[in-house]
Amino acid sequence: MHPLFASWLLLLVPGTHVFAQSSASAYVEDGVPTGIPISGDYTGALRPQIHYSPPRGFMNDPNGMFVDANGVYHLYYQYNPTDTVAGNQHWGHATSKNLYTWENQPIAIYPGAPGEGIFSGSAIIDVNNTSGFFPNQTDGVVAMYTLNTVAEQTQEIAYSTDGGYTFTKYANNPVISINSTQFRDPKVLWHAPTSTWVAVLAYSQEFVIGIYTSPNLLVWTHASNFSYAGLEGLQYECPNLIAIPTLQNASIAEPLDPSNVATSEQMYILQISINPGAPLGGSIAQYFPGTFNGTHFAAVDAATRLTDFAKDNYAGQFFYNVQETSPQISIAWASNWQYAQQVPTGPLEGFRSAMSLPRLNVLANTTRATYTLLSYPYGLTPLHTTSTSLANSTNLVNSSLLYDYGITVPSGTLSFSMNVTGIPLVNATGTVNFTFMSSVTGESVRGGFFLGGDTPFWINRGYIRGYDNPFLTDKFSTNSLIDPDTQTFRLFGVIDRTILEIFLDNGAKAATVTFFPEGELDTLMLSTADLMDGVGVTAEVYGLKSTWVAHEGGDGSVAGNVTMESMAGQRVRRDNLGHLR
Repeated sequence: MHPLFASWLLLLVPGTHVFAQSSASAYVEDGVPTGIPISGDYTGALRPQIHYSPPRGFMNDPNGMFVDANGVYHLYYQYNPTDTVAGNQHWGHATSKNLYTWENQPIAIYPGAPGEGIFSGSAIIDVNNTSGFFPNQTDGVVAMYTLNTVAEQTQEIAYSTDGGYTFTKYANNPVISINSTQFRDPKVLWHAPTSTWVAVLAYSQEFVIGIYTSPNLLVWTHASNFSYAGLEGLQYECPNLIAIPTLQNASIAEPLDPSNVATSEQMYILQISINPGAPLGGSIAQYFPGTFNGTHFAAVDAATRLTDFAKDNYAGQFFYNVQETSPQISIAWASNWQYAQQVPTGPLEGFRSAMSLPRLNVLANTTRATYTLLSYPYGLTPLHTTSTSLANSTNLVNSSLLYDYGITVPSGTLSFSMNVTGIPLVNATGTVNFTFMSSVTGESVRGGFFLGGDTPFWINRGYIRGYDNPFLTDKFSTNSLIDPDTQTFRLFGVIDRTILEIFLDNGAKAATVTFFPEGELDTLMLSTADLMDGVGVTAEVYGLKSTWVAHEGGDGSVAGNVTMESMAGQRVRRDNLGHLR
């Protein structure tokens, strides 16, 4: 959660009532439902169809993410259920079996009094009942979060005996208090070698990540600090510390194959978000590879590594309870604090913000870079609209592939790939490009790669006219070095109505870009030009199903959400004034 806004988030709420939340009573603002999911309309033209977004209201940081023993993924998030701007922070909740098809659950954790906010945090499964909350079960869930008040930010815990659906706040909260208003966002992990719980917390405006340990989640001891590293910006936020596998070879076609994981090398990453102060403005996340002994984290070097080369990926969190030797799974908030509270989905469709795609994460040594975080979408094959690609080319050399998906893909959501082989290691020339455009308004989002020079890759959202803002940077670029061992370049992308995510060379570089067009994007063009003899290019395009439509019943409703019955399964268009048509 972002304390720059704390002073104006702490507004007293005049209308209140009391209700029983699990075994404890809690204050709840009038108009905020309890015990039932909040309804929402997921048919809007600006609403992503495979990225999670809240039913209505305002969402930011992902919180408390874990996967339970039944394979159910739990996503909590910073949530204002009463407005489309930040404030009035609760923990919203959704669950999924596949990380794409989400079911909205009732709000999980509420403020306890007027002026309180339940800020960011994490959740774990207390299998061995170290807390004493779960004498007869092995699936008890403990959430640790920051309680924000005008006087202080303290760390509290709440426990759940029903698998993470309802919580009871610990009677002896807070469990950590240092008399600070800038101390927040606990991320908890279990360190098996020392049989200890570990929490990382941000001393935000001191540019310090504190490491705390506990035998039971109730009593915490400060162990060490990690300070003044990388980009500082105005403040540190939302730290993550997680064990992560390392690949033996990042150059193979399928680097995430389990046989390619170097199980003998145990590495960690410490991820820190900053806001504001990103190189492109606003918020961004950075990560530090290193080692962790249970009390101290040591980075392998002093390099600054960013998780994203665009502008809409912040406060990412990793799921708890994913096997350490498997790729770790993360989700981030797909927005930026410079404009998150102004984007047009608020007045037009009653919600603001979406999450990133779920991503698989590993460390790898890449071309001229050690310990690169490879971040790649969790498997999309189950979402394909057809068993074979909708469009493809095995020889897209100095030519183009045009595909109109306005009718064939009702969700408006596609994945595409372009793989370039045989790239000369010296004096290479040529470009590889993609363009998504609207046949009605002429708007477009585009990007491309230059095979020569310093091999830059670029994205341009400046041809979108539905929303502008002085901080809405419209062009992004990075460099993607040609792997000398394979002489290849791999591009994979997903567009989901108003979000574009790009992954270069199996996720060695990634970008998350939001945009808000006046007209639907409905046409894709993939093209290449000026390629040299011997260079090969293949391309594929797949349609992706809406995961909200899949929940619809006979009356057009979705469990926990309300859709528009007359438009069920259809793409909803808007005219240039934002009116549905």
